[in-house]
Amino acid sequence: MSDAQRGFLAMLGACSIWGLSPIYYKALTHVPAGELLAHRSFWSLAVFAGVLAIQGRLGALKTAMGSRKAVVILIIAALMISINWGLFIVSVQIGRVTETSMGYYMFPLVAVAIGVVFLREKLTLWQWLAVGLATIAVVQLAYGLGAPPWISLILAVTFALYGLIKKNLSTGPVVSVTAEVVLIAPFAIGWLAWIHAQGQGQFGQDATTSALLAFSGVMTAFPLILFSYAAQRVNMSTLGLMQYLNPTLQFFCAVAVFGEALSQQHLIAFVLIWTALAIYSISSFRQESARRKSAITSPADGAD
Repeated sequence: MSDAQRGFLAMLGACSIWGLSPIYYKALTHVPAGELLAHRSFWSLAVFAGVLAIQGRLGALKTAMGSRKAVVILIIAALMISINWGLFIVSVQIGRVTETSMGYYMFPLVAVAIGVVFLREKLTLWQWLAVGLATIAVVQLAYGLGAPPWISLILAVTFALYGLIKKNLSTGPVVSVTAEVVLIAPFAIGWLAWIHAQGQGQFGQDATTSALLAFSGVMTAFPLILFSYAAQRVNMSTLGLMQYLNPTLQFFCAVAVFGEALSQQHLIAFVLIWTALAIYSISSFRQESARRKSAITSPADGAD
């Protein structure tokens, strides 16, 4: 099996775990969202630190947090991902997985918009059309439901800002996320200690719940490790397209597994966003192909 094939399988595994994760969190609806988020942060730290220890890379944490600027960036990134994780957990618990799915469908287009505003990135006409269709989807959904789709928007914006913030870090994803959960861990541990002191903690109440809570670290760390492996072996266009598997599986969980109602406004919004993603993906794929052709032919042009 080639490196590219192994990378493809790793990406497939990562997106499948992310996409089917609502089933896992649905099994923990009896655990308050704040407690579940704290456990996710704590056990993620245990898993990530264990991986770095096995790799002999724990020293990379000190390097990643070696300056005040890096720590500030990591704190902001940790805040963004904590809001994202927490809202996702709450959304699953209250039966709004349809909206989490829409949020992660919207994320690439929100990331594009943020890139234009903050990084002065240039878009083609087709890419502008895609962003416009996504905007129309949000506006019609807000009008039809009488309120903006806050869950979808917050998930998309926090994850897009998280990506923007991470651009300023030179460390790899596993090390940087470990550093982020190091910063979150004191709050998580403090919260867990307090609720257990009140006799309200769920961990230790029964073996199944305790095992599932501990497994939250693996649920968080393992797909990211797979993603990091895939990112080194799969080209960016394939990587980008495969990420749509995550919200697709979330959508499947919402409608087919949990039986969430799909309103006409949601259906229209999904169709518009799916169309926007198709347009954007095709445009990006063509840009990537043109860039590769240019890279191949430019040495020969220079030799002439």
